Amino acid sequence: MKKAILSIALLVGIFFSTNAAAQTETSGREKVYRATHTKVTELKHTKLKVNFDYQKEQMNGEEWLTAAPFFYPTNELTLDAKGMLIHEVALEANGKKSPLKYDYKDDVLKITLDKTYQKNQDYTVYIKYTARPNEVKQEGSAAISDAKGLYFINAQGTDPDKPTQIWTQGETESSSAWFPTIDKSNQKTTEEIYMTVPDKYVTLSNGILKDSQKEANGLRTDHWVMDKRHSTYLFFMGVGEYAIVKDKWRNIPVDYYMEKEYEPYAKQIYGNTPEMIEFFSKKLGYDYPWAKYAQISGRDYVSGAMENTTATLHGSGVLQKPGQLVDENAWEDTIAHELFHHWFGDLVTAESWSNLTVNESFANYSEYLWNEYKYGKDQADYHLMKDVNMYLTTPGNFSKDLVRFNYDSREDVFDLVTYQKGGGILHMLRNYLGDDAFFAGMNDYLKTYEYGNAEAHQLRLSFEKVSGKDLNWFFNQWYFGSGNPKLKYSYTFEPVKKQVAVIIEQTQEQPFQFPLAIDVYENGKPKRYNVWVNAEAKNTFNFDASKNADLVNINADGVLLAEITDAKTPEQNLTQFTGSKEFKGRYEALNGIKDQVGKNPAATKLLAAALKDPFFRIRIRALKLMDLSNAEQFKAMGAEVEKLAANDPKTLVQAAAISALAKTKDRKYLPIFEKGMNAVSNSVRGSSVSAIIEIDPSKAASLAEKIDLKNASEELMGKLLPVIVKNKVTSQMENITQLVAFYPFIKFQNPELGKSAEEGYNWIMSSDNLKATENITKMLGQAKGEIGNNPQVKMMISQMLKEGLNKKMELLKQNPQSAASINKQIDAINKAIEDFK
Repeated sequence: MKKAILSIALLVGIFFSTNAAAQTETSGREKVYRATHTKVTELKHTKLKVNFDYQKEQMNGEEWLTAAPFFYPTNELTLDAKGMLIHEVALEANGKKSPLKYDYKDDVLKITLDKTYQKNQDYTVYIKYTARPNEVKQEGSAAISDAKGLYFINAQGTDPDKPTQIWTQGETESSSAWFPTIDKSNQKTTEEIYMTVPDKYVTLSNGILKDSQKEANGLRTDHWVMDKRHSTYLFFMGVGEYAIVKDKWRNIPVDYYMEKEYEPYAKQIYGNTPEMIEFFSKKLGYDYPWAKYAQISGRDYVSGAMENTTATLHGSGVLQKPGQLVDENAWEDTIAHELFHHWFGDLVTAESWSNLTVNESFANYSEYLWNEYKYGKDQADYHLMKDVNMYLTTPGNFSKDLVRFNYDSREDVFDLVTYQKGGGILHMLRNYLGDDAFFAGMNDYLKTYEYGNAEAHQLRLSFEKVSGKDLNWFFNQWYFGSGNPKLKYSYTFEPVKKQVAVIIEQTQEQPFQFPLAIDVYENGKPKRYNVWVNAEAKNTFNFDASKNADLVNINADGVLLAEITDAKTPEQNLTQFTGSKEFKGRYEALNGIKDQVGKNPAATKLLAAALKDPFFRIRIRALKLMDLSNAEQFKAMGAEVEKLAANDPKTLVQAAAISALAKTKDRKYLPIFEKGMNAVSNSVRGSSVSAIIEIDPSKAASLAEKIDLKNASEELMGKLLPVIVKNKVTSQMENITQLVAFYPFIKFQNPELGKSAEEGYNWIMSSDNLKATENITKMLGQAKGEIGNNPQVKMMISQMLKEGLNKKMELLKQNPQSAASINKQIDAINKAIEDFK
């Protein structure tokens, strides 16, 4: 699963870091031990026949479940079955059904078998039932915002702007909301599903479509078969009006299920998938193990994306148009992530949620591998840096073990530790073992545990088996421990010995041991030293040198997952930027001068050099740091920025350059900005609009109408929000909700933007706009898990919602003729208020 991370929600959590950390820390709760589920029964095969009641939003099901005792004899079968009506339970043998006694309560179905069965003695139980997802009581979390398993989207077709769809979400334990099963990750079974649907819809499920039969009354039954074992949480059904765009890898079908509006862009969105399959197959030495690969999107999806075996479900954020795609395919990392799960997660599955990281850290790291292969090491290192920084800067992460057995909710483990920290740990392991041993270890793990389950200890054993190295030290501190190194360093020159002494101090309570790359600069040139840091508070390393170092840069290769305190002068940052081959060394040097821009000539020189860096993210960062209204900076860089605005091969750089030029408020750049208004790129058009408005505010309203903000970045939204709110651009009202929903928190970080966001919130709450109001309540609902249980945060959001509710009530008094629409908005706000009590 790729978790949807709301950066605004993270901002809220960070602002209230002291209280939020205390409230959400698993380690602070009463200790429990989450043992791996005991296997009493072994599922063998699951056969389902289902049809859907769109009016009631229910599913009628029949199930034939073949199973056997796992080891010990038993006369009982216990199944998870959430929110269902159970109509019939029977033993089926030789085509005959014999009724069985059963007890169904508290979402558990206990069936008394006809006799005591022995290990490997199969039996088949028949169950007729009705799945009622709206009766499911379990709730969602930060990672997966809802947990009712089966979702009817616009089932009655009352929303003209939304297609009618059905999709399922099994992770963590929600498959049992639509079929009785043993809903644990260490249960694997083959499956077949007969899905009866209106003939106008297409279906998708795991495995291969074996047969499709027309039925009476405009219906059709599709028969999907999955002949390889996989975990029950990976079962999937999708139904809707999709166009199927066909692709292939070798002889395996690769299909893209597209909403009709986005069909022309299927290959732009998903088209790298066959190349990804080939790359991952070769890198792992293990060919893609399933019969097909399909990808589908679902409206109102409850997370980011989900790796249902052979049938990945994406949130609707995957649906992008050329204006977004020409900037970058923002979903490509997720596409890689879910595909890689088909080895790590689907083929070999974490035996328990405590060990989730053996699924998710590998999927997270696959994003690095794909970026490295396709776009180069700088892009991969940039991606890793962002991921690790999310882990490092979010409160509460330091005290969480990577593998943890004391979580409160199983969905607590879907977090920045399991994913982003886990990916960073794999990068360190790869660096320590070397590429050949690292990928051979992954191959051994896959081949040893294929179609089964495994945990972190088994991962360690595979890497040890291949490399011959003992890795207990690595796994004990990184997998079964918490935190990370917090480093300070200093260096001195000893003229008699002609040595530079570098002192590394670890300031966290529990010292780590690790390899470390240190660059020592002499005459502006770095020399790389790879040292071993012992698990001690202080380590000293001596390097031969003819004079004191110009600069020492630790963690010079950017591999170590650590917090490092240092203080470099602008001149030293310039030296590091010029001398570093690694992305992170250059990027950190550039960031190091952010408070010196406009104050120090070395900072200006560094910015000027960064504008010519081969990696576009460096160029963008430099453009964002500069201020061309400063005469010195304009003289040094103005001409180069003009070139970037007009000709840079990356549209994101062009957009950043246009924004940099806009600060001059010089009308001579209007032709560049006006040309940008006609660009395909959303970012170039958005920056051009902002730039023109800087020079001629009278054009604000007319220009703001023209920008597609439906899937805009928060940065672009931040630029245009004040314009939209000030000029009451009604057509954009529902698109500004991602910011206005969080105005109390934005005000603390950026008072000016926060003021516009508050005005936007009040504007929406004083208007009859159902979509915009529902967007706000939905955004807050999604952020609820990220925010945690902090009472101060809840109080602020509740107060904000109550003020909005008062505005809607006043609106209703003034516009009784619009009661139907306004009452729906009032209901949505009231429900949100209840959620934050």
